[in-house]
Amino acid sequence: MSTRRGEDLALAHRLADAADAITLSRYQAIDLTVTTKPDNTPVTDADKSAEDAIRSLLHAHRPDDGIVGEEFGTEGTEKNRYWVIDPIDGTKNFLRGVPTWATLIGLIEKGEDGIERVIVGVVSAPALFRRWYALEGSGAFVRVNGEVPKRINVSSIAKIEDASISHSDFIGWGSRLAPFRALLDKAWRTRAHGDFWSHMLVAEGAVDIAVEPSLALWDMAALDIIVREAGGRFTNVDGVDGSLGGSGLSTNAALHDYVVSALKVAG
Repeated sequence: MSTRRGEDLALAHRLADAADAITLSRYQAIDLTVTTKPDNTPVTDADKSAEDAIRSLLHAHRPDDGIVGEEFGTEGTEKNRYWVIDPIDGTKNFLRGVPTWATLIGLIEKGEDGIERVIVGVVSAPALFRRWYALEGSGAFVRVNGEVPKRINVSSIAKIEDASISHSDFIGWGSRLAPFRALLDKAWRTRAHGDFWSHMLVAEGAVDIAVEPSLALWDMAALDIIVREAGGRFTNVDGVDGSLGGSGLSTNAALHDYVVSALKVAG
């Protein structure tokens, strides 16, 4: 582990700590303020405050890095490194008192070949007492209730008939809905855990496939590296590696090509 990257991971944890302090204090608060964004999705005062706190820390400790955030936009993505922030993934859960929500923090670095890769990722779900994290080349880990971190790995399931699939819902699938339903019918078990939770379960080996048809970069960057460092694959539904493809597919790697093929729309 390079000293710089180790420091990046330590900073990512610090950013998550700052966000957790804000989001937990506002979770189930009777005076929580909820507004609607232009895309008709909800946003709370906790979303905005958490992202603002993260940006302030980044401006202080990584002034030369860019930032992409769900609530306050983009700055400096032309730079060689930029941080990707989703202050609360699962806002609808958060505002209804469902504990499956998390702060997602990723760091993307541009290589000499121009390819962008996530090199650090933290997913902090304080209401679940869990935090997952990964640093490129160093494995993926989960810390439960503040205890000693445990290394995590994807499953070795190799047949769809033995596989467990997690998703969010049937919205946004368009022409892929029929093949997606057919895929679910072939699986051993299906559940709609949704959002970050589905993908972290893949990283832990508890679920074998997690898929969502429409996601933004901030929904995926942190998930991408954690799944990969756990031994899995993270692509879009067309099988393009990385978190820039507009959709998210996590698998244990053994099932990846099968799922990509199964989700293709007959032309």
